[in-house]
Amino acid sequence: MAGKALEVQSLTKKIKNKLIVDDVSFSVEKGEIFGLLGPNGAGKTTIIRMIVSLIGRTKGNVIINGYNLDSQFKESMSEMGAIVENPEFYKYLSGYKNLKHYANMAKEKITEDQIKEVVRVAGLEDAIHQKVKTYSLGMRQRLGVAQALLHSPSLLILDEPTNGLDPQGIREFRDYLRTLAKEGISVLVSSHLLSEMELMCDRFAIIERGKLIHISAINQLNDKADQSMTVSFEVSDLELAMKVLREQSIGSELKTISTDLFTINLDREGIATANQLLVKNQISVYAISPVATSLEDRFLELTGKEKQEVQSRVVAN
Repeated sequence: MAGKALEVQSLTKKIKNKLIVDDVSFSVEKGEIFGLLGPNGAGKTTIIRMIVSLIGRTKGNVIINGYNLDSQFKESMSEMGAIVENPEFYKYLSGYKNLKHYANMAKEKITEDQIKEVVRVAGLEDAIHQKVKTYSLGMRQRLGVAQALLHSPSLLILDEPTNGLDPQGIREFRDYLRTLAKEGISVLVSSHLLSEMELMCDRFAIIERGKLIHISAINQLNDKADQSMTVSFEVSDLELAMKVLREQSIGSELKTISTDLFTINLDREGIATANQLLVKNQISVYAISPVATSLEDRFLELTGKEKQEVQSRVVAN
């Protein structure tokens, strides 16, 4: 189990005859931010609720920092902090007094030094003695994470943590999570905000209709050396370039972008072939650039494939 902050094994949730979560397995490495992505109703929150024991599992195991949630419940829960709903605080009390209140309710003693440490990590030193009613939503979210970190967990679980935040608040919260990861805390975060998850996460999994349909590192989005990729060409004669490539059946999805720019899907060798063909026909090529694939592009591609497969099975039956 070395290196694993969380391991989910064949997690399944069935209500009556309906599968809500279908045999989902993934792991979160120590010190990484792992994103759980999917459209509303895909099963993300159900997965998180099972991991934190808010609801029961039909099948599957949850192991947190080496502890099995079933046989070592107390130990595994001590390794985990979570915010599944929006954090709630006593608004007429200061942030510090709220944290002190939760510390006093903890089963294990939480020292003053631990409170000071989570305040430092949350970046709330200047506001911790102000009343919570004066806090922005972003500050309340950070106070919520500080509360979840009071007992020094190794894993932090967040369900849609940026809901309701403005762009500035989202950026601050993203930077905050990166700071936590640098401190050695692992983070499992669910969201449907794909652009933010792309900036925030090290790896991601996509959940569709309760199934895990894809898992990879963010930096692998454009790792397509041996596959077809979208490439842009800047040329001297756009019309002639398009005509030459179509006549020779080079690539696919040829699209005009501007008066001198087009994109085309090609593999690695196809890029060289297209360039040689254009130059041979006295067309100057000023630039060839790969078009980066975003997480949104990959998400739509994968969920689109899943829907097509479901529709095909329905038709077949």
